[in-house]
Amino acid sequence: MPVTYDSLARGHEEAVRWGPFVQGDIGDAALLGETMRRYRVEAIVHLAAFAYVGESIEHPARYFENNVRKGLTLLDAAVEAGIRHFVFSSSCATYGIPNGSLISEDMPQRPINPYGETKLIFERALRWYGEAYGLNSVILRYFNAAGADPDGEIGEEHSPETHVIPLILAAADGGDSFKVFGDDYETPDGTCVRDFVHVRDIAEAHVRALACLEKGHASTAVNLGTGTGHSVMQLMACAQEVTGRTVPYTICPRRPGDPPVLVADCNRAREVLGWHARCSDLRTIIKTAWRWRLSRRRSLASERAL
Repeated sequence: MPVTYDSLARGHEEAVRWGPFVQGDIGDAALLGETMRRYRVEAIVHLAAFAYVGESIEHPARYFENNVRKGLTLLDAAVEAGIRHFVFSSSCATYGIPNGSLISEDMPQRPINPYGETKLIFERALRWYGEAYGLNSVILRYFNAAGADPDGEIGEEHSPETHVIPLILAAADGGDSFKVFGDDYETPDGTCVRDFVHVRDIAEAHVRALACLEKGHASTAVNLGTGTGHSVMQLMACAQEVTGRTVPYTICPRRPGDPPVLVADCNRAREVLGWHARCSDLRTIIKTAWRWRLSRRRSLASERAL
């Protein structure tokens, strides 16, 4: 039975669909310990980091506080509770600007923004906690998580929204013009290229990571992606095809901390987890995200009508 522990600082209680919910901060050592004892927690999936690159550049202290200091409190509580299995939601942002076309887990990690730096610091902490306390871990380095529940029940809802696909769909749905940050990168169409992976595939990877640890596999780090990159312009073209609407856009200067290309080498995920992306083609990702947006709009309209 899963237990969801969330401060709701950036999450939504309505998204909790299975098992009990505990509202709490990962910096609250007493509540963490009580929760782990009460529910006899056997493994932890840590997804509680702040994750906006731009915000991390403007407010690095906020990111080191939440992602590092409070993250270490979570690790200490896990060790105190005798937990031995830990799955960490990390990021391709730990690699910085890669040297090759495909990024493997063995490439140097040189973050170029505080968000990536805090993820890397926590990865290193996990290594040493494993050495000293026997806390085995699987680090999942997401590339660009995207899409929504295919049934339209759960999807992205951030405030402010910073993720590219929801912003493109908002523009298609009559919102503000979509901002393209840079069209002068050394890519085929001048815009950034990213590897997008559907959230359903990411969820499956977490289940497989937990099973891997239960079988006694050594700690490891694994990329989660598709091995195929798509540019911002390609995203807009696909969104226009899926929605049947025009996406108005404006070219803006590059953002600090944005690498031109991030695409995953996913061989280790196949070898270690037996995982590969099954529903992460771009059209499926955008189609599910669009369905979620329309479903959410209808739901909010119904609530206002009551």
